[in-house]
Amino acid sequence: MNETAPTTSSSSSIFHNYPLISAILAFTIAQSIKFFTVWYKEKRWDPKQLVGSGGMPSSHSATVTALATAVGFHEGFGGPLFATALVMAIIVMYDATGVRLQAGRQAEVLNQIVIELPAEHPLSDSRPLRELLGHTPPQVIAGSLLGFITSSIGYIITMFGS
Repeated sequence: MNETAPTTSSSSSIFHNYPLISAILAFTIAQSIKFFTVWYKEKRWDPKQLVGSGGMPSSHSATVTALATAVGFHEGFGGPLFATALVMAIIVMYDATGVRLQAGRQAEVLNQIVIELPAEHPLSDSRPLRELLGHTPPQVIAGSLLGFITSSIGYIITMFGS
């Protein structure tokens, strides 16, 4: 069967790519939330929060959920593009709460071991490992909700803008 994918956009410009814009905007909002949360709690600016991983909400989850939802709104929820985006989103979120979270916990333990090494040990001067790598389930859920809300608002805006 030779079907072409339906498109609702008359412009092929990257600046009118609603799924891409939704994903980037969700990522930016999630990272900004982390940045301002650190400032509010610790009264210091930490630019690393704008690009770092880990923390509340999950920017990875926000990004892939916004992308999948926007693809569903734009191309239809029954098509192969949405299926691909959904599977990718599930894998990313599973990885964030599984492998990456456990790697961060292992980094905590290893950093503590290095701290307790005698000064003459060759590893005593090693750089600490990053501990904030993964996410807890609430962080992933919050990121997913942020992504869904972002793409839904974007869809409403594109409906009125057309």
